[in-house]
Amino acid sequence: MLEAEFDQFAAEYRDQHAASIRLSGETPDYFAKYKIEDIARLLSRSCRTPEKILDFGGGVGNSLPYMSEAFLDSSIVLLDPSKESLGIAQARFPGKAEFQHYDGKAIPFEKNSFDLIFAACVFHHIPAHLHIGLLREIERVLAPGGSLFLYEHNPLNPLTLHAVSNCPFDTNAVLVRAREMRKRIVAAGFKKAEVTYRFFFPRPLAVFRVFERFLTRVPLGAQYYVHAVKPDA
Repeated sequence: MLEAEFDQFAAEYRDQHAASIRLSGETPDYFAKYKIEDIARLLSRSCRTPEKILDFGGGVGNSLPYMSEAFLDSSIVLLDPSKESLGIAQARFPGKAEFQHYDGKAIPFEKNSFDLIFAACVFHHIPAHLHIGLLREIERVLAPGGSLFLYEHNPLNPLTLHAVSNCPFDTNAVLVRAREMRKRIVAAGFKKAEVTYRFFFPRPLAVFRVFERFLTRVPLGAQYYVHAVKPDA
């Protein structure tokens, strides 16, 4: 999605997002917190605390309060091509991050700058022919041993398709299957990339969420993430 196209949705983004996912019974904050808790839990197992984090396509900053809480000693950069979204994020969470605009093509940081890169439902807004190039940029600025967590909507889930089809800022979205996204990440230079499916039960069926940890390989979750690690030099 072009900068100007996302700028026009920036002010209403949170309300439109909430309306589009109403069938889930949850708020955007629920999903934002869930993702960050996922990442923090996985990284705690490896005993690696990221010094510097890139929130790639962080928009209006929905993940930022949970990220800054989970990684208290980390510095965070929120990167986005929409100046309007960045302004809203900075007003919501002053001092929580460095708010950085970019042209949607080249990430304006040096090689090996970040220990953790997080992209939450960004790539379905980006034309497919640009994916591998941007993923190469992500690989370039990620430090050896660092992790990429890329979350996306799962086009195999009917509630996801309903939410996307009823969301104004997803009008031009093209959802990507997990297997294809993993292939693109590997093509960009990552040697190891694993898919995990998340969000299986809406709130009315929340009693069954205790079983979600057994379903992470079942390709029916509302979203998935690909975890890729840049090899140590």
